[in-house]
Amino acid sequence: MIKINLITVGKLKESYLRDAQAEYSKRLGAYCKLNIVELPESRLSDSPSEKEISSALSQEAKTMEKYLFLKDCTNIAMCIEGRQMTSPALAKKIETVSLSSSTINFIIGSSFGIDDTVKQRSSLKLSMSEMTFPHQLARIMLLEQIYRAFSITAGSKYHK
Repeated sequence: MIKINLITVGKLKESYLRDAQAEYSKRLGAYCKLNIVELPESRLSDSPSEKEISSALSQEAKTMEKYLFLKDCTNIAMCIEGRQMTSPALAKKIETVSLSSSTINFIIGSSFGIDDTVKQRSSLKLSMSEMTFPHQLARIMLLEQIYRAFSITAGSKYHK
C-alpha cells in the first residue's frame, strides 16, 4: 500500500476543517497509508521584507528535509506556478508514481509559498487553480482530490 505524506506548514485552526480532514483521512485509509505532517509556521512581522520572507521559507524548507529525502519517494510541490491537471490526470499520475515509489509527498507551504529548494527537489509542481485559496482550505481540497484520484483508479462511483 502506498504511503501519502501530506506535508503542511501550519495547523488547521477551525474545527470544521479538522473534521473534514478527519473524514478524508478515514476514507483514504482504504487506499493508502496517510500521514499528515504539520510543520511550524515561521513568525513574520505584519509587513515582512523580502529578506524576512526568504529567511522564513528557507527555515520551513529545513524542517521539511527529512521527508524530502526518503528512500523511494516522489515529491509534489503545491504552488501557484505549478501545472494544473484534471482529477483523472491526477489519478493516473498517482497510479504511475506508485509503480516506482513507495511514498508520495504532497507539500503545501505557508501563505508565502514554498522555498525554491523544495520545488527543485519535487518531480512535479502542481497548482489547484489560478485562483487563490486559504492554505487551510487548500489542504482539505487536496485531500479530497487525492481521495477522488484513488476512487477513480478503483472504479468507484464517487467520481462522476
